Amino acid sequence: MESSTAVAHLSALAQESRLSVFRLLVQAGAEGLSAGDLAAKLSLPNPTLSFHLSQLKGAGLVQCRRESRSLIYTANFAAMNELLSFLTDNCCGGQPELCAPVACAPVKPRTIVKARRRAS
Repeated sequence: MESSTAVAHLSALAQESRLSVFRLLVQAGAEGLSAGDLAAKLSLPNPTLSFHLSQLKGAGLVQCRRESRSLIYTANFAAMNELLSFLTDNCCGGQPELCAPVACAPVKPRTIVKARRRAS
């Protein structure tokens, strides 16, 4: 992964609502969630959610497919894993056996906190 791609991914995630959207999509797995379900679960207005999904899609972290009349969003797991690999490539000074699997292993999932509405 190029540094510029990693920066784009991290920039897209560097906002509370977008991070919450992405984490919820990761939790949903390959099945994904509709835009309506995302909006309801995160208490986000539709225009706000649409903006955040657009930013995540633009960074390549989220994919979208149409099912009947609904748009279903999923996390791009390949991009997420590429980013994690990039971030941990030189884990523990290039000696991953010193910290693996504890330091570089994912931690137990926590409950996603609802994104707070921001006053415009």
